[in-house]
Amino acid sequence: MSAIIGARTMSTWSQRLAMLAVFIVATLLLYRDTVAAMVEIWLRSDTFAHCLLVPPISAWLIWRRRADIAAEQPSSIPWLLLPMAAAGLLWLLGDLATVNAVSQFMLVTLIVLMVPAFVGWPATRQMLFPLGFLYFAVPIGEFLMPWLMESTADFTVSALVLSGIPVYREGHQFIIPSGAWSVVEACSGVRYLIASLMVGALFAYLNYRSMRRRWLFMGVALVVPIVANWVRAYLIVMLGHLSNNKLAAGADHLIYGWVFFGVVILLMFMIGSRWSEPEVAPAARMTGVIGPGGRLPWALPVAAAGVLLLPVFALNGLLAHESQAVPQLGEPAARWRSAEPPSSWMPVIDKPAARLAGGYAATVEPASASVGLFIGYFRQQSADSKLVSSNNQLVRSTDHDWALARTGVRPVVLDSGAELAVRTAVLRRPVGQPDTTRLIVWQLYWVNGRYTTDDTAAKVYGAWYRLQGRGDDGAVLIFHALESVDGAGEALLESYLRDNLDAIDAELRRVRDGR
Repeated sequence: MSAIIGARTMSTWSQRLAMLAVFIVATLLLYRDTVAAMVEIWLRSDTFAHCLLVPPISAWLIWRRRADIAAEQPSSIPWLLLPMAAAGLLWLLGDLATVNAVSQFMLVTLIVLMVPAFVGWPATRQMLFPLGFLYFAVPIGEFLMPWLMESTADFTVSALVLSGIPVYREGHQFIIPSGAWSVVEACSGVRYLIASLMVGALFAYLNYRSMRRRWLFMGVALVVPIVANWVRAYLIVMLGHLSNNKLAAGADHLIYGWVFFGVVILLMFMIGSRWSEPEVAPAARMTGVIGPGGRLPWALPVAAAGVLLLPVFALNGLLAHESQAVPQLGEPAARWRSAEPPSSWMPVIDKPAARLAGGYAATVEPASASVGLFIGYFRQQSADSKLVSSNNQLVRSTDHDWALARTGVRPVVLDSGAELAVRTAVLRRPVGQPDTTRLIVWQLYWVNGRYTTDDTAAKVYGAWYRLQGRGDDGAVLIFHALESVDGAGEALLESYLRDNLDAIDAELRRVRDGR
């Protein structure tokens, strides 16, 4: 009798697993652009190279539990189609707003929810961690980089001062008697942090049975790489200082950093293994009899197919109505004359569909102060060409000509009486250079006729306008002038905006409307 029950169970499992495999493959094909964007990041970014290992590790973890999974009676959870539909909607919004992390996270969520929908909760409970582990395949975490860089610089400078070494700091750059140092993206420790979290989660799952111990170790895996990176940065600067920059200068300090990080993580695992809990063999049990509900209801795959197809069809329908024309930016009908820009500095804006750069002065006198203008116009935004992106920066941290001194936001009152917020920054020459030129930079986003300085708001506005069928046209406006002690630079920028912003807005609307 038990053999008959086992055969019926395996037959039901075969049916459900085959259908689940078909739907997972179909999902990867339907959302192939999102999959391709994820894989492209895995292959080009050292920070997320470990993501390549996540799918095979997850599959291996499920395979380890195959006996426990097969012992469960498969069932269906049709109501999970509702959260799947919500995930599909969020994927659509993420794609419309070109927020890769959202669309990629929702793609993984669709696959994860699909499993209990097709095989039921008892079987899914046996593979909760392997399914959750799949989220480590989403290349997310670089948003922590500014905070990590700031905290690393804070710790390093404080530790140097406590060591009796005088320090002059501005932004992420600082000078000590033996030379100048800078905390750049590679020094932020974000790679260490993300890799430590992934490996720490796997270690905790394989070595602990208690949820308390697992979460405690995950907390350690979160804190240790951050503190270790602070100590690493301090030791590297000290090593360079004490060796008169013969050691830890140049690229080799990154190698020392990885060696130090590897030793710290190894010690963390060695200590953590002292409290490991051996896996207890599950008690023998008999599989329940498969009743009429054991077979997969035909309506579930039909409805699931509709849930998967609807977001893709909606996106294609919206894209079909957006302008495919290449935008052509012209000189705004401004009230100021063309002039030489105040400096040769240019922002780093990746692949705009159109761009305009120039200088403008208020008077006819050749020696009058000028304002630099840069416009980057975006249309048909994609993963490598979008208005709001971490790749779009005023200056790279590795730039040898300019460095970011400080940032902020300030209001500007226009002639109409309306108040407009602008994002502000001050750029200077790198510490140690004799050139003391400083630039004041103001920045704005223009999203389909609406202004904002907030990255998130710009994304939301863009998605909202695309949902209305109005396209994804947007532009970044960047103005700069020479800083002066009497505040003349800011007054010049404010005067330029009051006199010319309407003309700039009219030109952007002309491009958007294709006139």
